Order: sequence, then C-alpha cells, then structure tokens
Amino acid sequence: MKRRRAGNSGLELSRLGLGTMTWGRDTDTHEAAEQMRSFVEAGGNFIDTASTYADGDAERVIGGLIGTIAAREDLVIATKAGISFPNGYRTVNNSRHHLISELDKSLARLGCDYVDLWQIHSWDPNVALDDTLSALDYAYSSGKARYVGLSNFSGWQSARAITLQESNTAKAPITTLQSEYSLLNRFIENEVLECAQSTGVGILAWSPLGRGVLTGKYRQSIPADSRGATPHFANFIAPYLDGESSRIVEAVSAAAGGLGYSPLEVALAWVRDAPGVTSAIIGARTGAQLRGALTVEEIVLPDVVRNALDEVSRVF
Repeated sequence: MKRRRAGNSGLELSRLGLGTMTWGRDTDTHEAAEQMRSFVEAGGNFIDTASTYADGDAERVIGGLIGTIAAREDLVIATKAGISFPNGYRTVNNSRHHLISELDKSLARLGCDYVDLWQIHSWDPNVALDDTLSALDYAYSSGKARYVGLSNFSGWQSARAITLQESNTAKAPITTLQSEYSLLNRFIENEVLECAQSTGVGILAWSPLGRGVLTGKYRQSIPADSRGATPHFANFIAPYLDGESSRIVEAVSAAAGGLGYSPLEVALAWVRDAPGVTSAIIGARTGAQLRGALTVEEIVLPDVVRNALDEVSRVF
C-alpha cells in the first residue's frame, strides 16, 4: 500500500487507515485481529481509534494485538480525546486537565509509552482554545505524542488553532485535520480542505463510504446484520438514507457497473485520491469486509468518471 506524508510534516501514513470504532463492541477480538493482520499484510500502517470507542475497549483490543500482529514501531497509532458519554449523554470537555487525564488512560489501555498522533476529537465552545492547545503542547513536549492533530473542527476553528500553534516554535505544530468526507458529505470542501492545503496540514477522511451507505447495501432495505440495524448506530446511518443520498448511491453503482468495480471501490477511490487527502479511514465489522475494501489499492478512477461523480454530488 502506498504511503503519504501528512502535509508538510514527517509523519508517513498509509493512504488507507484502519478505523476501529466498532472494535470491542460489534467487532470482537478475533475479528479485530483478522482485520489488523489483513491490513498490515496489505502494507497498511495507520490505525485510528479514540478514547470513547466502545468506552475504551477499542484501545484495549489494539493494545492486546500490538506485538502479536505487528511490532509497535511498524504501526502509526492515532487516538483522540475530548468526547465522553457519561450516563449516555454526549459530552465534550477540552480542558487541559481532562485531556491530559484521557491521554494517560489511553496510553494505559494501549500498553504504549506514546501514540504517534493524538487528536482533539471535537471543538469545545466552553473551554478557552489556549487551554485546549496547552494539552497538545504537553503531550508533544513530553514525548507522549509524536504528532498532534484536530478532529471535526470547522475551517475557521482549524485555522485559528493552527495559527496559534505556529506563533511560537515551542508549541506543538498541528499536523492533521480529521473530518468526515465522502460523496455523500463534501462540506469540508467549503473551508477545511482549503485551510489544510494553505497551512501545510494533512487531511484524514473519516467515513469515506458515507457511513456504509455508498456500498449500496441500503439500496432496498436495512440489512439485519448492518450498522443501520443496531440501536447504537441507527441514528448515525439515518441521515444518509434520504432521497438525495439515494440518487448519489445510484450514480456510484452505475459507475461501478460500467467499470467492473464494486460501488465500495469506486466511492473509496474517489475520496482517497481527492486533492489534499493524506489517508482515508475505513472501518469494517468483519475481516471479510475489510479485505473487500483493500482491493481499492489497485484502482484509479478514470478522469471522466471522477468528474461525473464530482458533478452529481457537488455541494452548492
């Protein structure tokens, strides 16, 4: 698998990343091991997780596989902090105290002395940005994080944070911006992509398959074994089951049929090779699903197909 540098940094990532949002809950340890093995054998090195995934169990699963599936130095492990679900309610806390505490817990679950990339999971309007960024500085200067990044920040929020960090060479430079990006959600093209390209920061695209909808599995109904049928993911999938999304899914399916590819391969290749994208993060429930996605490595979309998909999914 080809690798790319994140923006102007020295951080080198496989151009597909392995997402672990379902690990420790819908994906058990056996399936997770199969996924990591297939991913590493395909040349992947970028494993993306978060402290909140399965209440920390995703990090524990990863920690148990390090050294068994791949050596620590051969992996780029990224995690995030700031979001939690006390009593079932989503809460964002980007205070220095909370973030550093979460980093230490993540390292303990991973069984690591450091993570390669530590990211703030979401913007917090109730905490001063300087306080949040000071946690990144601590993680970077202490060696607990080799690189730092932001996730789910808007364009202006990202630009403000990047500029503040650039103002002093003693501060941790922002290396990556992680955002949702797919043919069903191109909103980062309004500001975030331009911000990243202007500041030399890499884009990590999450949910490049439109939360699974672009695979075509939801064209007729919601499969009983899909994320859309689970109580904890149904609301996550639902926004992309509308008429506009269906129109785009049909266009992807038509393009796939004409090329002899699967809709998954077409949708994933479109994001992976979009300008500014360092890596597209794919999450699978099973090893078989992941292996189906890894076939995209050999695929390059013809310009005429890419342009047609650009047009049919354009954000106006």
